[in-house]
Amino acid sequence: MRATSVNSVEGLSWDRVAARIAAGASAILPIGAGAKEHGFHLPMNTDRIQAEALAARIADRIDALIWPTVTYGYYPAFTSYAGSCSLSESTFEAVIGDVTSALVGYGCKAVFVLDTGISTITPVERALSRVASARICHLKIHDGLKYAVAAQALSQQDYGSHADELETSLMLALAPDSVDMARAEASPANACDARGPLTPSDITSPGYSRSGSFGDPTLATREKGEILLAAMVDDIVESAQMFLARFATSCSERVS
Repeated sequence: MRATSVNSVEGLSWDRVAARIAAGASAILPIGAGAKEHGFHLPMNTDRIQAEALAARIADRIDALIWPTVTYGYYPAFTSYAGSCSLSESTFEAVIGDVTSALVGYGCKAVFVLDTGISTITPVERALSRVASARICHLKIHDGLKYAVAAQALSQQDYGSHADELETSLMLALAPDSVDMARAEASPANACDARGPLTPSDITSPGYSRSGSFGDPTLATREKGEILLAAMVDDIVESAQMFLARFATSCSERVS
């Protein structure tokens, strides 16, 4: 049985969920792929591991319940690698819209959509704009200033964004037993010019990567990952707390 956070609705009865919401709990909806290639050295549920670990770390600090992770999403860049699944953009957008609408309807103080993806960002933004609730906040895990500063200071690779030095370092901090550094393999130097999907077979493509990594995971260390993780959590918590403060202010202004 997979372990769950004490704040996870998966492990609570519905009436206890209702009581937490009535007491002012917010909601976290993590988005993290459960079946997306991450090179030879990382498992296909890498995004899910990150999403759930981050959600658990921030839930206590903002008094939030965690809903089950959305493990299927819009990931068109990786479908050439066996087992990597991608929903259509419209289907993914509809799923996010339906779930966030439900969470708003239950009366959660705020709804935080915790997004570990890149290709997921635009359809999530569209879905949330259609729900049109002031109580929803889209948290993008790589967007914070502290993380950006840490990443710039620590990164030794020339380029990267997927199963690379930074993501692999994070996984060494979060789930070291899931990382096989002996199988880590950098993508070819010409892949830095890739604009489209990655491919494991077309050696003429600028998106060619035999392993599926985009960057150089061989440079990853657990020490880097601990620094990146702390910065990422601080950024996310700060963004969530600022959102809650602004929302509380706007609510009090409407009441007065």
